[in-house]
Amino acid sequence: MPAPHTILCINVGSSSCKFALYSVSSGAELVVAEGVADRIGSSGGKIRVRDANGRSIAESDRELARPQVAVDSLFEEFERLKLPRLDAVGHRLVHGGAHHAAPEIVTPALIADLKRLIAFAPLHMPGGIEGIEAVAARHPKLPQVACFDTAFHRGMPARAERFPLPRELWDAGVRRYGFHGISYEYIMQALGTDVPPRLIIAHLGNGASMVAVENGRPLDTTMGFTPAGGFMMGTRPGDLDPGVILYLLEGKGYDAAQLSRLVNLKSGLLGVSGLSSDVKTLLDARGSNADAAEAIEMFCYQIRKAIGALAAALGGLDLLVFTGGIGEHAAAVRAEACQGLAHLGLAIDPQRNRSNQDTISAADSRCRVRVIPTNENLMVARHAARLVFPAG
Repeated sequence: MPAPHTILCINVGSSSCKFALYSVSSGAELVVAEGVADRIGSSGGKIRVRDANGRSIAESDRELARPQVAVDSLFEEFERLKLPRLDAVGHRLVHGGAHHAAPEIVTPALIADLKRLIAFAPLHMPGGIEGIEAVAARHPKLPQVACFDTAFHRGMPARAERFPLPRELWDAGVRRYGFHGISYEYIMQALGTDVPPRLIIAHLGNGASMVAVENGRPLDTTMGFTPAGGFMMGTRPGDLDPGVILYLLEGKGYDAAQLSRLVNLKSGLLGVSGLSSDVKTLLDARGSNADAAEAIEMFCYQIRKAIGALAAALGGLDLLVFTGGIGEHAAAVRAEACQGLAHLGLAIDPQRNRSNQDTISAADSRCRVRVIPTNENLMVARHAARLVFPAG
């Protein structure tokens, strides 16, 4: 059997860098360490590293001025902990644009192309690119692989991908890209041969979206040009009447920076509740806080509407999969989101749902409902191993 390869998976966000270190060989994928570099760009930065059993093995205070500093600090911690030498690095990138429909080995040409996509995702792409460049500066010969959250959706039909806008905007790249594709890809692999003709996967976290999969291929998805679209999320509003944006620009004097803060950081569950973007906090508070209760009610209602819309696109529904932090753990959200979907043959078993079982649908439900934990880091590690070490 070939020696295992050590692969670092990095997901650089606007304020944190999550990572996981894997030992990958034929038939074996083992976590070596994982953790986060938190509060990038703010005071009070911290790096936390856990071992394969989830035990803390390092926690240090660092001033993480920018993603490059965070990545450099991670490598310093790895060296101090004497973790295995790296063989490759995989990166999760939010956007691949119209032309990057599969993971790719990082090259100077790819980095240049990704920089042209910054305008499509200005909150996410700069940090991801800086993470790649930080690794290259420290270890110039270390192979790197870029995995794109948009790639899974590139097979959607044009009727789902296009906005009803002039064709010159389509040619300029303004289209529905969809996101959470690495998570969806992992779920598809986890399902294996259990992929029915009509499938919806609901990735519910602070960012949330759904995809309709027909005969194993993406048919439609809820997010659009940016991760702010679709249905309501933790701090994002989902789809808005375009007139709202025009009114805020013309009637309220908003500028682009104010709009960006509104649709990315101040809306959704946080905006409606005025309390928190965290679903658990809102579920705990809704008995005594009417605004928290309304936020949860709206969230579940919009999830239900999205399921119904995608089921219509599919012509019915055979399997619904919940994943992501909320999808995997918030039984109350799953139950309330599925209320009123009996016309799709969907019925939840309350006990199975409360205990977070793999299958939570009732025995007589024509549509099965499952809860499957996602693992985007592992998906990135698999892609990196396949591209960098094709012989295993």
